Amino acid sequence: MSKPRILLVEDDRALREALADTLALGGYDYLEAGDGEAALAILQRESVAMVVSDVNMPGMDGHALLRTLSERFPQLPVLLMTAYGTVQNAVTAMREGAVDYLVKPFEPSALLDLVAQYAQGRLQRGSGDGPVAVDPASQQLLQLAQRVAASDSTVLVSGESGTGKEVLARYIHQHSPRADEAFIAINCAAIPENMLEATLFGHEKGAFTGAVASQPGKFEQANGGTLLLDEISEMPLALQAKLLRVLQEREVERVGGRKLIQLDIRIIATTNRDMQAEVAAGRFREDLFYRLGVFPLQWAPLRQRPADILPIAERLLARHAAKMNQGPVRLSPEACQALQQHSWPGNVRELDNAMQRALILQQGGVIQAPDLCLGAIPGQAMAANGISVSAVHGSAGPAALAIPPAAAGGLGQDVKQREFQLILEVLRAERGRRKEAAERLGISPRTLRYKLAQMRDAGVDVEGALFAG
Repeated sequence: MSKPRILLVEDDRALREALADTLALGGYDYLEAGDGEAALAILQRESVAMVVSDVNMPGMDGHALLRTLSERFPQLPVLLMTAYGTVQNAVTAMREGAVDYLVKPFEPSALLDLVAQYAQGRLQRGSGDGPVAVDPASQQLLQLAQRVAASDSTVLVSGESGTGKEVLARYIHQHSPRADEAFIAINCAAIPENMLEATLFGHEKGAFTGAVASQPGKFEQANGGTLLLDEISEMPLALQAKLLRVLQEREVERVGGRKLIQLDIRIIATTNRDMQAEVAAGRFREDLFYRLGVFPLQWAPLRQRPADILPIAERLLARHAAKMNQGPVRLSPEACQALQQHSWPGNVRELDNAMQRALILQQGGVIQAPDLCLGAIPGQAMAANGISVSAVHGSAGPAALAIPPAAAGGLGQDVKQREFQLILEVLRAERGRRKEAAERLGISPRTLRYKLAQMRDAGVDVEGALFAG
């Protein structure tokens, strides 16, 4: 498989040349842009596999570029590069769709590793990114995953949001005979319905408005390797029928094309729903459910595997400390106790957010329990530590540590509380179906996910509120 082409967006010419040299030495083809506007102009006529962009640029900065790319090219991975002072904005951007971020200065190998992971889908054995399995339930699941990895069976991984289903899927790929081939992931909930078919199957030039160049789909990109269909339950029924045919015939035809492309591919799907209930309700095809669920795996929520909490926290802590170019940081005994006592309704994703917050708030290389902001208000915890909210966030960009309703005052408090209440009411009415809830709210599924993340960060037990009473 030839290496993909990368679009490099950086206003500093010297740094852009150095990054271009790094990509060239890694064997990647690349295109260069000095700002966001130039990058968008290039994407109108050229096809790339990934965008690597600086955050601080004149005119359209990295955040604005990310938002535009999320709307126009939702399947395109975007990696952000940022200076230490804007780390928190980079964390916010990841919630809005960036696949990852690097803090300057960074080693060339760090860039190449992330490009290999997100643009080409290559994974390295023993990279330390596999599931943490200290709890007996997790160890048993990993043993099953290793056994199914040796086969070519289709796997359906189910579990609550944020449990690490994609991490388990990558683990299966890494331990399969296809480990040296591509691992390609697509989030079926993140791609607009009218673009999902072309994203999956590819398209020919002129197949639809905006198709300025031919583009291989995710099936083609993963040929020989593994394709992860993340949140498969969000796929529209009409597209489910086409997916079933591809799985049965092992061939795909691009949108607007006439040539059948043979596939040698392994499929892993994930879902956070009860698929049998979805089938019974007519929202998911029964034949596709059985085709995908040859070997089902259930990833338990974090609260049901307590022995995994501290090991996962320590791994996340080390990973984010390295990205932020910080020295060694450790958890105090009180912080460890707080982590183990928390119920983690947001699972590993919530734990990840907590560790990133704690890294920003900690002092002296030791994370204390208040730094985690568990069951508390991030803004209040920061004030208690003598840190100004505006100083952390800077003058530009939305605050990632948004002050929740209880911390706001006057009209702002009422509006935020009403927004949270309205979202929960609509989700209850739609029985947790986020796509339908987003449509009723008049927002995109991506915006709904962002608001739910804000609610969890503010201490709202979203899942508990949905199923209470």
